[in-house]
Amino acid sequence: MIMAVAMAALTVVSAVGLLVDDRVLTGAPVWLKPLKFGVSATVYAGTLGWLLSLQRRGRRWGWWLGTAVAVTLSVDIAIVVFQAARARLSHYNREEGINQLLQPIFGRSTQVMLVAVVLLSIQLSLRNHLDRPMTLAVRGGLAVAFLGMCTGFLMIFNAQPGQLEAVKAGTGTAVGGHSVGVPDGGPGMPLTNWSTTGGDLRIGHFVGLHALQLLPLLAFALAALSTKVIALRDERTRTRLVLVGSGAYLGLFILVVWQALRGQPLLAPDLLTLGAAGGLSLATVFAAFGALGARQRAKEPVRVAHH
Repeated sequence: MIMAVAMAALTVVSAVGLLVDDRVLTGAPVWLKPLKFGVSATVYAGTLGWLLSLQRRGRRWGWWLGTAVAVTLSVDIAIVVFQAARARLSHYNREEGINQLLQPIFGRSTQVMLVAVVLLSIQLSLRNHLDRPMTLAVRGGLAVAFLGMCTGFLMIFNAQPGQLEAVKAGTGTAVGGHSVGVPDGGPGMPLTNWSTTGGDLRIGHFVGLHALQLLPLLAFALAALSTKVIALRDERTRTRLVLVGSGAYLGLFILVVWQALRGQPLLAPDLLTLGAAGGLSLATVFAAFGALGARQRAKEPVRVAHH
């Protein structure tokens, strides 16, 4: 939660930086990346803090793992802010000097964070007293969020045309990037700056990370609706709906990563992408209706979860 507060403060500072600093790096204002990291990390850290508060056993173990995630993620974001202030790339940077010190730190802290997130996911999935829908939502959210983190490695190994040759010749400083099919720094969407001319791996990164918020939010919404919708008062029905939602969200994550890897802008899908999206939507709708109808077909009495 200390990190969440710090990231909220960073968001404010970065917003001010956008207003007073007109420098541009790879086609975007230098303070746009710290702003996006600040917003995302505020939500992520706040959600993780809430999940840690649900533990009933192994709280000390959870505290250490949560601290490891907070510290390593803070180190990464500190590098992002430091490089933004210098108008230098924080990712993929092969410049000599201080960058040769920062990049290994960036890489190692990310690796430690991933290990901590995996262990923490196991910890939170097995040791809490949530009802079944929320337990499933937390597990699904953590699993997809971990996959979202792993998309960062796709960007590291996404060497763009001519980058390696330019670095060897001493005329380039970056290897890797988030754009596919076009150079980084081209036209982008408002606020997110996701590419409008090629694929963008940041989309899958964003979608994956925020499963940790959206899937538990789905479980909360279903629980709230259960006071008005009779069918949702059955805990098993809500569990099946959360399972459907988790599968649909995983499918969405895979879809946007696949679309990006094919060099395709998010807002300009081809027929193949549209067909896959349509198929995913239909499958989700049919599965949701199936989950709602399962209790009636079984002719079982409504089970109301007691808290």
